[in-house]
Order: sequence, then C-alpha cells, then structure tokens
Amino acid sequence: MTWLSDSGGHADRFTLLRPLLFTIAYEILGSATEADDVLQDSYLRWAEVDLSTVRDTKSYLAQLVTRQSLNTLRAQARRREEYVGPWLPEPLLLDQHDASADVVLAESVSMAMLVLLETLSPDERAVFVLREVFGFEYDEIADAVGKPAPTVRQVAHRARAHVQARRKRFGEVDAQRNEEITAQFLATAASGDVAALVSTLAPDATWMADSGGKVSAARKPVVGAERVARAITGIMRKAAGVVRVQVVTCNSAPAVLFYLDEQLEGVISIEIVKDKITNFYVMRNPDKLVALATAREISRG
Repeated sequence: MTWLSDSGGHADRFTLLRPLLFTIAYEILGSATEADDVLQDSYLRWAEVDLSTVRDTKSYLAQLVTRQSLNTLRAQARRREEYVGPWLPEPLLLDQHDASADVVLAESVSMAMLVLLETLSPDERAVFVLREVFGFEYDEIADAVGKPAPTVRQVAHRARAHVQARRKRFGEVDAQRNEEITAQFLATAASGDVAALVSTLAPDATWMADSGGKVSAARKPVVGAERVARAITGIMRKAAGVVRVQVVTCNSAPAVLFYLDEQLEGVISIEIVKDKITNFYVMRNPDKLVALATAREISRG
C-alpha cells in the first residue's frame, strides 16, 4: 500500500517510519502478510490523531503498532494450535544488503530467532522485541502492552533469560561465505552423493517443513545429518530437470526458491553456523508464499 502525502503530515511521518513499524509487527507476528494488515489498520487510526498531542512520533507509532500486533497475535492463537504439522514464520524476502550490516537486526529476523520467539507468550514476545531489538524504554513499552513499568521489567528479564538459554548470541555474518556454502550444498545435493552432502551439514542438522496440510511435506522434523542428507537427495532425484531454483536472501540468510512450471512451490531458508548447515526451514504452505512476491525494507531506527 502506498501512503499518499496529506496536509496534516500524518502520511509523511508514517512513511518515514514504515520500515521500523513493519519490522516491529513482523517480529511480533512472524508474518509479513499480517504485519501489512496491522500497518494498514494502524495508519487509519493514526490518521485520526491530533498531531499537536504527539510528543514523540516514533514512540507513539511503535506503541500503536505493538498494540495492534498483540491483538492480532492473540486472535490467531487458536488457529495456530489447530495448525496441521509444524508452524514456521512467513519467510521475509530482503534486499541483498538490507540487514547484513546490523548484527542485531539480522539476528532478530532470522528464522531461528523467530521460531524461538514462538515459545514466548504474546506479552513476553512484544516486550522482548521492543526492548532487546529496538531499545525502547520500559515506560514506553508499558504503554504499548498495557502493563506497569515494573511488571514490564520483570517480563523483559524473564523473556531475555528464556531466549539466552536457548540461543547463543549471533556472530557477524559473512554473507559471501554463506553464499558459497549454499552453492556448494546445491551442487552436492544435485550430485546425489550422500556422504559428501553429510559433510556440509552439522551432526544435528534439522529439516523442518511447513505445509499447513495443504501440500505434500514431511509432517515431522527430520533430524540428524545422515537422515537429512538422504531425504534431500531423494527430493533432488524427483525434482531433477523439472524444478528451477533461485538463491535469494530471506530473513538475513541464504534461501532457495524453487519453481515448478514457473510457479513458486516453496522456499528453503538455510541456517549456517561455523560453515556448517544447521537448519533447513522449508516453507511449502502456499498462503505463506504470497509475501515473497516483494522484497521488504526493514529497520531498527
């Protein structure tokens, strides 16, 4: 959606902060489609605000978008409980250099982090994102989540401890090296050499696919380098000469789009740690592939 200029300055202010607001909504929701809906609804609410009453536009809009995101997240809770098979966040197609220079931003939109954030309560997730990623003050976050600042501090501490216990700090990303490893992986997978493919994977490598029950995909994660390698070579044998692939950047990491008769059939997001592939996040649900039509701009400021 394009925000047109208006005499009151609402659209100009919103447009300036849109990458930040989209990033907040996406990290809380794990869905670019839902984030777009939240921003559209938030803008309509923002357009009714008397600007003379707003001291800090960034803080005000961040609070507004957070409240709308939390409403959406809570409304989606039952749908996610009834979801068929593993639930993965919507992949986020990025401009090649969008987040690579910002380590915190890159980590915050990584598939691994978004999957981890799913284990937090809605309030914990929102507080963690606003505090740890975007650096908002506790009183600003309190207004966004509707809780007293002392309570927000406790929620932030609990959420931070939960995340730190399950996720080591992200190191600096070597985008070129990761592209090389991804290219090597594709070539090796196409060769059908299971042993060579195993050598590119971490011992506990995991293949997790989200189909929403709408298309064919593994209903349970495949774990272990040998099992993952055999699964991949089997898929590659069936796809040989039929499927076209394209390497892109999704969620600040290499990803492989695969097409059948020029129709996007899925995306494999690849997580690489210390030159070994640790996770394959495979999106097959057609509803979650729609947002990949457009590269997004994300920001922390």
